[in-house]
Amino acid sequence: MVSGEITRLIGVYDADGSLLGELSYFLRARVGRTHCALCDITHGRVRERPAWRASRDRLPVPFVTFHRDDQPAEIRRAAGGAAPAVIAETASGEHLVLLGRADLEGCAGSSDRLVDAVEAAAKARALRWPTAAA
Repeated sequence: MVSGEITRLIGVYDADGSLLGELSYFLRARVGRTHCALCDITHGRVRERPAWRASRDRLPVPFVTFHRDDQPAEIRRAAGGAAPAVIAETASGEHLVLLGRADLEGCAGSSDRLVDAVEAAAKARALRWPTAAA
């Protein structure tokens, strides 16, 4: 079991980030031909959801996102190329998958459920959040 302090959370969308990729995802999602559970949590039709911003801002570490085509190589390796996913980056530089596709589907579009799932997965992997300075 890996132990460490989480320094950052990384979400990977199951979509491409280019203009063409974004447009393609938008159109295919509207007709039911594609779906990204992380996109459903963080975004409405066009913009980031206010509920997601509020949940993200309550996390003790930054939560950054990438698309399939713009994620760093070390994140792609950690996730085994799978998306969507949420990965924890630790103070020692490790990247550990906290949530995969099924976990994110289980959040049913809820940012609060996502935060709860991240916290439970971190605890299960003996990861800890940074402590506040005294």
